[in-house]
Amino acid sequence: MPNEPAARPCGSWTSRLNAEAVAAASVRLAEPLRRGNRSWWLEGRPSEGGRTVLVSKTDGEPAQDLIPDPFSVRSRIQEYGGGAWTVDGDRAWFVNNSDQAIYIVDAKGIRKICERSDTSFADLQRDTPRNRLIAVAEHTSPGKEPSASLVAIGDDGTCRELLSGADFYASPALSPDGSALAWLEWDHPNMPWDGTRLWVARFDSDGELAPGKYLAGSRDESIFQPSWSPDGVLYFVSDAREWWNLWRRTGVRVEQVTDLKGEMGLPQWVFGQKTYAFAGSGKAVAAVSADGFWQLHSVDLADRNTTPVESGLTSIEHVSADGDSAIVLGASATRPLRILRIGSESQEELARAGGDVLEAGSVSTPRPIRFTTGDNETAHGLFYPPVNPLFQGLAGERPPLLIKVHGGPTGATSPGLDLKIQFWTSRGFAVLDVNYRGSTGYGRRYRRSLYGRWGLADVEDCVAGAAHVCALGLADPDRQIISGGSAGGFTVLCALAFTDAFVAGASYYGIGDLASLFATTHKFESRYDHHLMGADPAAIRDRSPLWHADQITCPVIFFQGALDKVVPPDQSRTMHEALAERGLATAYVEFPDEAHGFRRSASIVQALNSELAFYARVLGFPVAGGEEPLEIRNAGSLSDRTQDA
Repeated sequence: MPNEPAARPCGSWTSRLNAEAVAAASVRLAEPLRRGNRSWWLEGRPSEGGRTVLVSKTDGEPAQDLIPDPFSVRSRIQEYGGGAWTVDGDRAWFVNNSDQAIYIVDAKGIRKICERSDTSFADLQRDTPRNRLIAVAEHTSPGKEPSASLVAIGDDGTCRELLSGADFYASPALSPDGSALAWLEWDHPNMPWDGTRLWVARFDSDGELAPGKYLAGSRDESIFQPSWSPDGVLYFVSDAREWWNLWRRTGVRVEQVTDLKGEMGLPQWVFGQKTYAFAGSGKAVAAVSADGFWQLHSVDLADRNTTPVESGLTSIEHVSADGDSAIVLGASATRPLRILRIGSESQEELARAGGDVLEAGSVSTPRPIRFTTGDNETAHGLFYPPVNPLFQGLAGERPPLLIKVHGGPTGATSPGLDLKIQFWTSRGFAVLDVNYRGSTGYGRRYRRSLYGRWGLADVEDCVAGAAHVCALGLADPDRQIISGGSAGGFTVLCALAFTDAFVAGASYYGIGDLASLFATTHKFESRYDHHLMGADPAAIRDRSPLWHADQITCPVIFFQGALDKVVPPDQSRTMHEALAERGLATAYVEFPDEAHGFRRSASIVQALNSELAFYARVLGFPVAGGEEPLEIRNAGSLSDRTQDA
């Protein structure tokens, strides 16, 4: 008969999933591509200082790195980058992180082909007939807002402008015969998930674009991923009818192809995102999100029928295909992020983010929940109970509840295995990952429901979600903690300033002062406040946690990258100082080599261990294996409630 789990205070359970194991399994896989019998993808490796490597694998052969240290694939266009590489046959082109120059890698080695000190590039596409690249470019000049354009970059390094005039460009897509180019564009104050315009133009004999033709999209219709089918039909994803579904242009008509109550699109925070691809004659494979979970579908393009494809994945981030073979980047509830090659009757794993650190019986799997929130609306989340076969809570003890707040705010929680969540559940925490109003995956109306109410509706949803979970008896209402990063960090600080629902909080590169952020932020988000805050200028100050720091009464820990240009370090530093001056227990952890989001192993390890040590001091439980050294200002204000192990 198996041993009875030992009774230990929740939070103090010993877990084989330590912070080092989380960091080791935090390889960032991105942008898989299938061409012929060869697959390509990116790997961001914390163990190598966070650099991103271009990897290639020919069927039946081992994977190989194509670029050595210190090269790293990363575009800094619009700060978030993406789409920083492309291939043509055995050659690849990529944007290098350190100098933002474009390099080519082939049998001759690696060499630079284009560097412009005032320009960043993304969404690289190979224009094979003309021996050049087509890319989105962002040009900077002192004292002016950056300008955007579509450019052509010859193999000799020459760079010429093809198109300009819009505030933003994305997703250039060449027709199969190279005769035409489709692209997306949009203008301030819209974000791409608000409204974009789809255009197409033909090339003249000199490789210049003839006058373009507008096809679809508007200020209130978001177009995503224009792509040409092998037979030259232009497809795209549109939310014209509430949900991001597949459409196409045939002749002079634009028609809807799929009609699913699910999302086939993503918020375009980065370039290069793809959720569908053409696979075989007259078919496409597409990823669709519904109720927080993703599923793969096969689409018959002739009769427009869709059929679910069993992949075992609950989270899908990218889709590519060539012929009958598709490769998909995704995760399941119990398996980490992987790149799978999916055939008609088989699957092959090409890469994974990390090893299987936890056995299936040790994994907490997400349960989707809905709950009533402010204005009698409905919000969503994924609930994870504490799971550890070796331990259980003390008699009558309900676990502490950690509310996780995703960034964006136009983002979404992932139902795939997230070891950072398992780090907490395996120690005895319950976790609610909140898809607050404004999140992607529940239709356009839900995505826009945060507009004018940022700092209000998202906070209401976190508080209501926590209350719902506790009312079900799944967590302790007196031990609710909240943690989030970027826009999620802003929600954390608002929740602590404007409610008394939580006993502690963790802000990762969160926003404290909206006025200073919007005055200094980069072009891409420089008008985002027009939607998020509404027309009342007083809302900027009314909802800035820094101006209401005197209302925060619980301990707060801050994590920040010193190189962050999206949310500058002063945002966290000033909040930390404001709380310290009032005598609140607060800690500040800054990483000198990190920007927006932590990429290095040492940073991931220190952040997780420090957050755990902070909660242990607040809630009064011992940390198995000892606490991370952590300087807490005004630590004497914390009651010494530490329990015996």
